[in-house]
Amino acid sequence: MRPLDGITVVTLEHAIAAPFCTRQLADLGARVIKVERPGSGDFARAYDERVRGMASHFVWTNRSKESLTLDVKQPQAKDVLARLIDGADVLVQNLAPGAAARLGLSYEALCEKHPRLIVCDISGYGDDPRNKGPYRDKKAYDLLIQSESGFLSITGSPDEPAKAGCSIADIAAGMYAYTNILSALIQRGRTGQGCRIDVSMLESMVEWMGYPLYYAFDGAAPPPRAGAAHATIFPYGPFPTGDGKTVMLGLQNEREWEAFCRVVLQQPELATDERFASNSKRTAARQALRALIVETFAPLSAEQVIARLDEAQIANAHMNDMRDVWNHAQLQARGRWTQVETPTGPVPSLLPPGQSEAFSPRMDAVPALGQHTASILAELGFSPDAIETMRSAKAI
Repeated sequence: MRPLDGITVVTLEHAIAAPFCTRQLADLGARVIKVERPGSGDFARAYDERVRGMASHFVWTNRSKESLTLDVKQPQAKDVLARLIDGADVLVQNLAPGAAARLGLSYEALCEKHPRLIVCDISGYGDDPRNKGPYRDKKAYDLLIQSESGFLSITGSPDEPAKAGCSIADIAAGMYAYTNILSALIQRGRTGQGCRIDVSMLESMVEWMGYPLYYAFDGAAPPPRAGAAHATIFPYGPFPTGDGKTVMLGLQNEREWEAFCRVVLQQPELATDERFASNSKRTAARQALRALIVETFAPLSAEQVIARLDEAQIANAHMNDMRDVWNHAQLQARGRWTQVETPTGPVPSLLPPGQSEAFSPRMDAVPALGQHTASILAELGFSPDAIETMRSAKAI
């Protein structure tokens, strides 16, 4: 058994945050029924064509789901949605603010008939009807939330901010939705009662901004933008090597600083150099210290530098590109890759982080648009004639 075997999730989702949440519920065994717009579906299906004609985001966040196409604005949709909710444990949606309520899918509209139902609403700024806030109806894309949360202000080079290379605001919201739903299922097991969960992308990202917020507490200066280096610890970041590669390294304490000088730089006298006698002083003198490190690394290859760092027990890493990660020795050695089916053939897929000896994660196919529409509707009690009528009306 998997932990969520027997749990049914109905989701009106698009883009990344809600799909990432529900895919992880599916990983744990939940049945996830994804309601998509007829003809086009989740708009993330069309982001790109990089995975054998399919979109990279969609393949990542939608395995192990069933796709039901439904035009939620058509009259027949109300009956379909009602029957879906009758069999659901969890309803997830990240439609525009207020859209789910207009469809009769708010927690307030459903809780009396479905007291055990858990409703999770994911939005940019929070969609609680009792406390809307001035930003409630603003559009919220990942980059915009990275900006509103202050993330861009501390990320990038001194001359220019930079966004994260993946959708971290969506990922943060998806993770908090996932963990809140798991908590709600545990709570329901104790009380028998469902609940409403209101997840905000902004609040999820601001939670992740805890360190820079406290660093800038009470009007203090925020951490400066430092590229790939650490803003307040040095040496900590990327350094070039003589073979044109880059090595990442990081020091955390004075014991490591002494070992770094003695073994890596092979200049033990630097350990007692007053300019570098504490992390604060090393950070203040980072340009001078960086020049010394770069000079030492210039005649060495990346592997030679890493060998010295490993000998000194200094944390380090290669600066890998995507090809390197696909072939990462550690992932290969731990057997972390498997395959999932897709409409265009099997593709490799990383097993979910966290290994359990109690169960194996569900790793089923990425669905084609509307692949399960007829079977789900038949399961809900619709006759073949009724299904064909809905298809003719383009309701499905």
